[in-house]
Amino acid sequence: MSNTNNTSESQGSQKIQKPQKSQAQESQQSHKPREAQKSRESHESHAPRRPRPMEVLRDARAQFAELTGMTAESVSSFEQAEEGWALEVEVLELERVPDTMSLMASYQVEIDSEGQLTGYRRVRRYERGRAEARGAGGR
Repeated sequence: MSNTNNTSESQGSQKIQKPQKSQAQESQQSHKPREAQKSRESHESHAPRRPRPMEVLRDARAQFAELTGMTAESVSSFEQAEEGWALEVEVLELERVPDTMSLMASYQVEIDSEGQLTGYRRVRRYERGRAEARGAGGR
């Protein structure tokens, strides 16, 4: 009779029959998806990424506040222009008591296509409690 005892040693040697990949081969295969992603990212990084509207609004308000020292209370208009964006920002220029007598102002703010503030100007000044006259067109 032949040796019919299956020892753990003999069973282990029987199971290791499929060829194993070398560490270099495994490493190459595991890096392929990462290399493809890096390639896509580097290709995308060469093309200028246009900021999203909410990024533009946040950055414009922050840049405006830094330049003027006035905090934007609201953005009353926002539109894409030829070379960026145009915003109208409402700010508190002079605080008075009662609050309805405080002086507010609207500023036209221009942002370039990369999201950098390129200019601003005051277009209107008004008391907080005053409503615009009908047909005034906002100015």
